[in-house]
Amino acid sequence: MSIRLQIETVQGRWTTLPANLRGVIFVSVGAVLLTIMAVFVKILGETISAAQLMFCRSLVGFLIFAPWLIATGGLTFIRTKRSQMHLQRGFWGACGNFCFFYAITHLLLADAMALQFSRPLFMILLAFLFLQEIAGRQRIVITFIGFTGIIIMLRPFDAGFDPNGIVAVIGAIFGGMVVICIKKLSSTEPTRRIIFYYAFYTTLFSAIPAVIFWTTPTLNEIWILILIGFLGILGQSCITHGFTLGEATITVPFDYMRIVYSAIFGVLLFAEVPSWWSIGGAILIIASNLYLLRRG
Repeated sequence: MSIRLQIETVQGRWTTLPANLRGVIFVSVGAVLLTIMAVFVKILGETISAAQLMFCRSLVGFLIFAPWLIATGGLTFIRTKRSQMHLQRGFWGACGNFCFFYAITHLLLADAMALQFSRPLFMILLAFLFLQEIAGRQRIVITFIGFTGIIIMLRPFDAGFDPNGIVAVIGAIFGGMVVICIKKLSSTEPTRRIIFYYAFYTTLFSAIPAVIFWTTPTLNEIWILILIGFLGILGQSCITHGFTLGEATITVPFDYMRIVYSAIFGVLLFAEVPSWWSIGGAILIIASNLYLLRRG
């Protein structure tokens, strides 16, 4: 059997799989890739600033995506009448990514990942403030339970409090602002244009702090920086594609496996053992998010 025929056979079998199963596979692969990216970020974070790491991640992603977007859509898709909204989304995205990278390099890997997933909780408040979307009583109660999980993880009431955790929470709020901008842009802007300007502006904004805190990387570090960018864009693409294939209530929970993967890598590579406070808080955050997801 020729290689071409083998590929066609595999593709044929793949398309016969249920859409939800294909979605779960894509999301699971993406979750693993993004966790591995976070591991490399944490390793390089010992010698390279979070600002520089974020810039390299954004730059590599832009250099990969921009040529493909232009090749498939031409230059006409760049034209927009909502440049200010694109700029705002890029700014919030750069701020959120910086906070996430900073949290990875200063917190337990699992804690940083769990706090990043608190973003849907803040969306309830942000959607009310900026989109005038009013949540029902049950969603409000569940959101407060999720916020309780955040407080438990941060532990501001005892000696275990780490101020770096606040940075991770702020990053989740910035991530919520990104979603608000996407909701506003999606009414008039095609997806490829939103992707292009997000990649462009996050690279542009992240370049400013990167220049201030720049340290010349070694040859080995350069290759890892490129790998971080590649894993980031590939992992996010897999997760996004997985969400489009399957139902959200089925595929999204597999994205939360990043917290589990992060805990495993943290124990094996960095001797990080999450506290019971972290585990309890993460459970409340995840459970609240999944409930909100099922409630639409």
